[in-house]
Amino acid sequence: MFDLTLSFDNGPEPEVTPRVLDILRERDIKTTFFVIGEKLSDPARHRLAARAHDDGHWIGNHTFTHSIPLGLQPDADTAENEIGRTQAAIGALAHPQRWFRPFGGGGNLDDRLLKPSVVDYLKRNKHSCVLWNAIPRDWNDPDGWVDRALDQCRSQPWTLMVVHDLPTGAMEHLEDFLDRAAALGARFRQEFPPDCVPIRSGEIVLPIDAYVSSIEERVKS
Repeated sequence: MFDLTLSFDNGPEPEVTPRVLDILRERDIKTTFFVIGEKLSDPARHRLAARAHDDGHWIGNHTFTHSIPLGLQPDADTAENEIGRTQAAIGALAHPQRWFRPFGGGGNLDDRLLKPSVVDYLKRNKHSCVLWNAIPRDWNDPDGWVDRALDQCRSQPWTLMVVHDLPTGAMEHLEDFLDRAAALGARFRQEFPPDCVPIRSGEIVLPIDAYVSSIEERVKS
């Protein structure tokens, strides 16, 4: 028996997200979709985010461009460009906790995730920073990620897993993963393990030094 919180990053994608939502609805599983802000400028993608919200899933912020980890961006306006614009695009679909997930350029939990000005922005705007404790690299191994994901689930009492609703083919195996996890005794939860949320509603509740770079920022002229 283990707890499993599933989250989807980098969408929404018209080729993939609708089927993901169907699969989750069939099993009455609620998750969180951490969306890319610039994708929501496409009406079809925004409608998918709205559908996920209407189905009871939470909508989180996963930066605007997903281009360079925030801890490696030297500009002083990084937080507003990447987090603020995405939150504005999410609009009324946002959860009251204002979920935000940084990215580490391949699922890394290190000081590429954040920098001091980003932390200040998250605190000032009452965001909650959501990390993870399992990442089966489905984008890199779209046909082989399920066994790895199940091993990660079995290795700890409460897993917060990151997968991606992207057109890689990985989500063709989502049903298999969910059904096998259920057969192993998974209890699907929507809330996040507390140790994966070091900033909650703008308050730092767990140590974050390992995730914060000391990059010097420059002001654009």
